[in-house]
Amino acid sequence: MTRVSTQLCPRFQAALDILGKRWTGLILKLLLEEPLYYNDLATRLEVVSDRMLSQRLKELERAGIIERRVSVEGPVRVQYRLTKKG
Repeated sequence: MTRVSTQLCPRFQAALDILGKRWTGLILKLLLEEPLYYNDLATRLEVVSDRMLSQRLKELERAGIIERRVSVEGPVRVQYRLTKKG
């Protein structure tokens, strides 16, 4: 359970919990420029492990900050893009 200050807006605190995690800022910076496929993100974020990248992407998707689109034509490819909230 996350501790929340009663003196600050809970939504602001929740946003900082997400955005303050390591690598999240770099992921969002890249997605601000353009939607990217998972492999493109992994290549550009060479210092981030695949496991950590997957974890951060899932967290951002659950928070409604990014959306995941799966292309079923040809080889399966997963693209990530910012949502309006993002």
